[in-house]
Amino acid sequence: MADMKDALLSVLPTIRVPRAGDRVHKDECAFSFHTPESDTGLYICMNTFLGFGRPFVERYFNKTGQRAFLHFKRIPKPKSDDSSSSGDPPRKKPTRLAIGMEGGFDMAEDQCEYEEMVKLVILPEFLEIQREELLELPEMVRDRVTSAIEAILSADSASRKQEIQAWDGEVRQVSKHAFNLPQLEGVPRIPPCGWKCSVCDLRENLWLNLTDGSILCGRRYFDGSGGNNHAVQHYRETGYPLAVKLGTITPDGADVYSYDEDDMVLDPSLAEHLSHFGIDMMKMQKTDKTMTELEIDMNQRIGEWELIQESGVQLQPLYGHGYTGIRNLGNSCYLNSTMQVLFSIPAFQQKYVERMEQIFQKAPTDPTQDFNTQVAKLGNALLSGEYSKPAVEREGDAASEQKGLQDGIAPRMFKALVGKGHQEFSTNRQQDAQEFFLHFINMVERNCRSSSNPNEVFRFLVEEKIKCLVSQKVKYTQRVEYILQLPVPMEAALNKEELSIYEQNRLQAEQEHRPPPELVRARIPFASCLEAFAAPEQLDEFWSAALQAKSNALKTSRFASFPDYLVIQIKKFTFGLDWVPKKLDVSIDVPEELDLSQFRGGGLQGDEEELPDVAPPLVTPDEPKAPVLDESVVTQLVEMGFPAEACRKAVYYTGNSGAEAAMTWVMSHMDDPGNNLCWSEIIDPRVVKEQRVKCAALLVSPLFFLMQHRNSAHFVYHTKEVFLSCVILAVCPLISGASFEM
Repeated sequence: MADMKDALLSVLPTIRVPRAGDRVHKDECAFSFHTPESDTGLYICMNTFLGFGRPFVERYFNKTGQRAFLHFKRIPKPKSDDSSSSGDPPRKKPTRLAIGMEGGFDMAEDQCEYEEMVKLVILPEFLEIQREELLELPEMVRDRVTSAIEAILSADSASRKQEIQAWDGEVRQVSKHAFNLPQLEGVPRIPPCGWKCSVCDLRENLWLNLTDGSILCGRRYFDGSGGNNHAVQHYRETGYPLAVKLGTITPDGADVYSYDEDDMVLDPSLAEHLSHFGIDMMKMQKTDKTMTELEIDMNQRIGEWELIQESGVQLQPLYGHGYTGIRNLGNSCYLNSTMQVLFSIPAFQQKYVERMEQIFQKAPTDPTQDFNTQVAKLGNALLSGEYSKPAVEREGDAASEQKGLQDGIAPRMFKALVGKGHQEFSTNRQQDAQEFFLHFINMVERNCRSSSNPNEVFRFLVEEKIKCLVSQKVKYTQRVEYILQLPVPMEAALNKEELSIYEQNRLQAEQEHRPPPELVRARIPFASCLEAFAAPEQLDEFWSAALQAKSNALKTSRFASFPDYLVIQIKKFTFGLDWVPKKLDVSIDVPEELDLSQFRGGGLQGDEEELPDVAPPLVTPDEPKAPVLDESVVTQLVEMGFPAEACRKAVYYTGNSGAEAAMTWVMSHMDDPGNNLCWSEIIDPRVVKEQRVKCAALLVSPLFFLMQHRNSAHFVYHTKEVFLSCVILAVCPLISGASFEM
């Protein structure tokens, strides 16, 4: 007892109660993925509130001299939905499409109950002091230690603070059409039941157009359910903007969708609009699920939906080195897949995993904020096999029914660090893997200093050749790239006859009000995508240094060098003739081996004459002076599929304020008459008119994948070791994982 008292008194000055701004890391070790549920629990420093697994707590003590730790261990037990036997009310199902709000998904609610074991540990002796033993100490000592323990246990953990962000998906705005909606005369009265789509006879997911009274089915959902898109097709043909979902009309309101505003909206005049069709809103009863209820249902069962995609296939669970799964944190699939691929590459293994000990030795006092430490921690967890073990099955635990799954790792600390300060990756929204890949390798670059840079395995040079068609002289330039962006040439489809038959059958089914035939996708050879990348591009208004005048030219792109690993982005998003963004529903046929030697650039050839290295003349005073445009933004928008002229206008009218603002301008001015002006007219002050920038959003999620370099320009899929290790645990991607449109 005397030894315990002396030891506790010696560390008492270092024990403190966490303040409001302190981050309490009680869910995850700073150097590993040990948690309170691990066999040895978690040691939480009672001065800095950093958490450590058993293998790392002594390392931290040796480096900092901190001796007082709270040992926190939790033993999970299954939690029953029906708690009536214990006298507690049953757990409420979500009724609101929201996170951290009343009626919504409760991020603070655990799916398990825990038996908590807490004790004070003093290093280096690992002297253990149970909470009951504190009662025998002097009141001053007891109160100070007890207050610190209780504050640590009751505080929100650092990871929890990142997760719990209140978001309400049900906030709707009043439609701009609500008070001046045109309604046609002579329309039929709508019966109170027995509705069906007037095109395909579908009897569910039906929408009543509030202008002409048409009853049509809604959009097809991502899982194949829903409707056949006849309601939205009707809007495109007529321009009638508002529709109400039949079956959701009650005296309190209904689901109203605005196709013009592309969102669920409020219609304060809904009762008046419905009465035009003989519908008494005050007498209607709910007979169908609202869109909010459908989204909540899908978010609750999307994990199950993902699992059944492998129905009929007996999968072999893999465990051990390189087969560690990463839990989906609700929106982290972009991060999980990227990091799995990166740590299958030897350069990243050597940089972070093999040098892990040196990195940990150099870690600052707070390793949770050190990039190299957290990357090494993640890489070691993925490759070591320490966390790639079958999940412990607990009786009554729903997860145990999915035999063969592993607990894997949840990289919350890593995600918070790499997303810190970033407009998108610091949020809980879904993101694009290609964008995250570029963001991450930029962070690697900044943190390499003078050491080796693993990004070099992706680096290659693109050679651009511009040939003046009048003088036949050429100009060569090179640029550094880390991703090869490839277009999708639809004209190269291998199954054109099948596509033609499918289109005929689809149109016939639509005319006969039958369900559409089974979808046929265009099959595009990967070689055709490469050929489209390398095809000559016509340049108009090219200033030729040889002619000292403008002429036409051809630009071709080739590889000036090849990377060890080629990252490829398939640009599957494009724009129709009406500038409406659409995703190409295609299948890319990729061979297992690919020879890129034909796309190698050779520089200036013996029979070619180089264009003089002379800069274009300055604009003369009597000519309208073109503004300085951010060409990087113009290039970025062009690569997304926007026309070059529209991109220049967008950058000009938004004052070089970035790609997002320029893209918003393009999307919100698709139908403006001014868009017909060419760029030379736009820069003339006499034709510049006031432009209004409206808000719009475009989700670009291009596919990208990895190939391994072998023998110069010869590439082969690196599937066995790369993609077999991409074991992503099926955890519900909350809210952003399922979205419905009408």
